[in-house]
Amino acid sequence: MEIKKIIDKVPGGMMLIPLLLGATIHTFAPNTSEYFGSFTKGLITGAVPILAVWTFCLGASINLKATGTVMRKAGVLIGAKIGIACIVAFIFGHYMLPTEMLTGAFFAGFSILALVVAFDMTNAGLFSSLTSQYGSKEEAAAGALIGIESGPLFTMLILGSAGVATFHPAHLVGVILPFLFGFILGNLDENLRNFFAPAAKVMIPFFGFALGNSIDFKLILETGIPGIILGISVVVISALVLIPADILFTKGNGVAGIAASSTAGSAAATPMLIAQVAPQFKSVAPAATTLIATCVVISALLVPVLTSMWVKHFAWKIDAKRKSKQAHRSIEVLEKEISNG
Repeated sequence: MEIKKIIDKVPGGMMLIPLLLGATIHTFAPNTSEYFGSFTKGLITGAVPILAVWTFCLGASINLKATGTVMRKAGVLIGAKIGIACIVAFIFGHYMLPTEMLTGAFFAGFSILALVVAFDMTNAGLFSSLTSQYGSKEEAAAGALIGIESGPLFTMLILGSAGVATFHPAHLVGVILPFLFGFILGNLDENLRNFFAPAAKVMIPFFGFALGNSIDFKLILETGIPGIILGISVVVISALVLIPADILFTKGNGVAGIAASSTAGSAAATPMLIAQVAPQFKSVAPAATTLIATCVVISALLVPVLTSMWVKHFAWKIDAKRKSKQAHRSIEVLEKEISNG
């Protein structure tokens, strides 16, 4: 059986399908981990240590020798995404408490935590895939650096800067240490980078499964429509900011901007991780997790379609206009040189 091919056809499948499997176990057999104990319990309840290994391997995959163009492209897109999440945190922080959730058919489960996490992280794998197909090699390479924003660190900093939550400095350091150690080792020794980097992808279904074992299907049913609305909102709002940022600040044609307008699969793990160090979020973390899981799927479906449409109708016009301006400037320079004799 070609199980992996089937999983790969599902947007965010390597994260989503194990998560749903874990949720099934938690909903219909919630005492499974205690019943079997030992390694089975560790696999079911081990989201935090599994994510720690994933973060280390992600750090090891980042190459410090990335070109200036790659770093500028990634920096602009990361900065824009974080900027959107900061604005969301500041706005909703004035009207909602960290423990509050919206109610109603279309916004049930919405919380500051869910909104910030959904906007904060980009699906780096999807970004690399789309820019490899429609963009430049520098844009595709930026996908590795964009993966830096995956994980709870930036979300914690955003929530803290907005005054929504406070975190002990040691907790912030503890979040980044595995990534930092991996980054250092990966750049000191290329062989270590090549050894650890592939493991980052391998960890995804395992922390997805462990994360799913904290979710009840009742929450997924309650947050289905709100999750779809959140996914559409993330893609539209992100694209409206990222496309101009890509065109104006990195001299791109907007492809990288719209390709980065998604939510990372690993974002679904962030609410529970933040609740570990900020207990005030524990009451909203389960609903936030299911909202974001739906958001991941919706954004993974929308972004490729919108990227293709952008390339077909707009990107080539931007490239042509830029080339025309460059040619015009070259002619002007040549004319000045001739007139100056």
